[in-house]
Amino acid sequence: MQTLLKFSYFFVVILLISCGENKSKQETQGGEVVNTQRDTLTPNKSKTIIFFGNSLTAGMGLDPNEAFPALIQDKLDSLQLDFKVINAGLSGETTASGKNRLNWVLNQKVDVFVLELGANDGLRGIPLTETRSNLQSIIDTVLQKNPMTKIILAGMQIPPNMGKAYTTEFRSIFPELAEKNKAALIPFLLKDVAGIPALNQEDGIHPTTEGQKIVANNVWEILQEIVISD
Repeated sequence: MQTLLKFSYFFVVILLISCGENKSKQETQGGEVVNTQRDTLTPNKSKTIIFFGNSLTAGMGLDPNEAFPALIQDKLDSLQLDFKVINAGLSGETTASGKNRLNWVLNQKVDVFVLELGANDGLRGIPLTETRSNLQSIIDTVLQKNPMTKIILAGMQIPPNMGKAYTTEFRSIFPELAEKNKAALIPFLLKDVAGIPALNQEDGIHPTTEGQKIVANNVWEILQEIVISD
């Protein structure tokens, strides 16, 4: 019974990514909505990290400075690492819509590109070949713009509503693309957060500030190897 309850919370967390409206502070430019935060606008940073994703990246329901990209900026600053973080999260984003707005996001220097998309595709039952193709296209476009950009792919999982075969193949997309493109992989972005009520907001679906801290740690485990050795 406890396992079922935890899974139910996890399903709701994922459902939010598909349906939510971004309630965090946002800035509109060129018809697109992208979060801005204190550290995004910090001048004199020589290297840039873009977090490109959906409502989890955007920090839905929180002040942008409480979202995990801002927490990563705080970590980088505390270590005196010369990186500027840009939060390019957009609520409800799919791999197709992400691919369509990518060129606008890439109108700046990018040293590290963290790709956090795909969960909305899975919840909508989009053919997995399409999801895989869109993610690969995003990676290709980033590297065409700058072959030296380092890619980090954030893994995601979905509940088994679409059937075991679909769910299993969906989960495998991320490690397979990471291996194919020699990209770093965050195995599961929501590890130790999904399905835990105390780490989600009152709606039961968005990570709290404490939940975002854990997500930031999940990201940092992979990102630190790249930025410290850069």
